[in-house]
Amino acid sequence: MTPKFDISGLDDVIHGRVRLGIVAYLASAEVADFTELKTLLEVTQGNLSIHLRKLEEAEYVSIDKSFVGRKPLTRVRLTETGRAAFARYLKAMGQLVEQAGGSS
Repeated sequence: MTPKFDISGLDDVIHGRVRLGIVAYLASAEVADFTELKTLLEVTQGNLSIHLRKLEEAEYVSIDKSFVGRKPLTRVRLTETGRAAFARYLKAMGQLVEQAGGSS
């Protein structure tokens, strides 16, 4: 009998490299500005915007836009919904590692 291999706990919204990076960073940083994330993740402005929009649509992040002087400032925070989703994602990944024999 083949052991159960369950990937259903992996959240497709988080699972992409850039979105996972955003959520993981915000889980400890609490808040980050757009430029900080762009630099940290080494992505283009357009690419980051698309990933942030996807996370915002899922209500995993909140985005606040303001101005400092004449410069726009976009700040991103992980919501409670996002924090819970990330915890579930990490648990699912841990279970996959165990299923794959990575915990031995």
